[in-house]
Amino acid sequence: MFGKLGFKVGHSTNIVALTGCTVVLCPEGTLGSCYVSGNAPGSRELELLSPDMTVSEVHAVVLTGGSAFGLASADGVVRYLESNGIGYQTPWAKIPIVPCAVVYDLNVGNPNVRPTAEDGYKACLTASSDFETGLVGAGTGTTVGKWAGFDYRMNGGLGFSIVQVDDLIVSAIAVVNSVGDVVDENGKIIAGARKDAKFLGEEVKFRFATQRRIQFGTNTTLACVMTNAKLTKLEAYKVSKRADAGISRAIRPAHTSYDGDVVFTLSTGQIETEFEIVAELSAYVVAEAIRDAVKKSNQEF
Repeated sequence: MFGKLGFKVGHSTNIVALTGCTVVLCPEGTLGSCYVSGNAPGSRELELLSPDMTVSEVHAVVLTGGSAFGLASADGVVRYLESNGIGYQTPWAKIPIVPCAVVYDLNVGNPNVRPTAEDGYKACLTASSDFETGLVGAGTGTTVGKWAGFDYRMNGGLGFSIVQVDDLIVSAIAVVNSVGDVVDENGKIIAGARKDAKFLGEEVKFRFATQRRIQFGTNTTLACVMTNAKLTKLEAYKVSKRADAGISRAIRPAHTSYDGDVVFTLSTGQIETEFEIVAELSAYVVAEAIRDAVKKSNQEF
C-alpha cells in the first residue's frame, strides 16, 4: 500500500555508536509543511515550510540523531538530489528543498559520533517503499520514559503506520525519543519508566522526577505524515497541527519543556477528499506509528 504513494524511506544506522539518520525521498510535485509543538527543537529549513512562504515543494525530509551535529546529514541528501537533477528550479541551478529535524541521542551511545553528510547520502541509496522499523536510522539511539530519570528508560525507536479509505492513503513514520511514557489506545503504558521489570506508577514517577533534573532539549518525538490527498500548503500545515494530536494520544506527558516535537506533512496531491478526514487520519497514524516504534524496539520485554 505504501508503494502507491511514491515516497521512499531510507536509513543509515550506526549500531556501535547508537545513532543514525532517516530520509524520506519525495515523488515529483510533493507539497509540504510542518508544525513545531516542542519547546526545544533542532531543525533546518523549517521556516521555509511555513504556509506564508513562497516555495511549496519539498524534495526530501531528514530525521536524524546527533542533535544539532546531525543536521549535517541533510547536506548529503542535498548532494544526492542535486546529482540526480532534483530541486527547485532557479535561473542558474536546481535547489533541493530538504527540511531536517533532530533528536538528541548523545546520552546513549558514543557522543562523539554523529550522522554526517555521508550518512545522509547513504540513507538515500537505501531508500525504498519497503523499509525497516525499530532501532534503525534516526530511531537507533532513542529512548522513552525518562520522566522519572534516565536510568528508568526503555527503547524508543522508529515506527510506521498506514491506513487507506477508498483511494485516500494516509501514512506516518515516527521517531520516538520522549520524556513521557508511550500508552496504547486505552491509556495503558506499553513502554516507559520501569523499575524491577514493572512500570512506575504515577505517584512514584513524579516523586522520582522531583529528585532528578531532566535535561532540557534531550528529548523529542518527530513524525512525518505522507498522503496522496490534495492539500494546499496551508492545509498541510493544519494537517501537521492536527496530526500532532497523535503525539498527545500516544505519549504521556507530551509536549513538555524538555521535548522538541516536530510533525511534517507531505502531500502528493492526487486525491480530492474532505480535509477533516485527512486531518483525523493523520492524528491516528501518528499515534499508531509511535506505538509501533516502541513495540518493535522492545520485543525482549
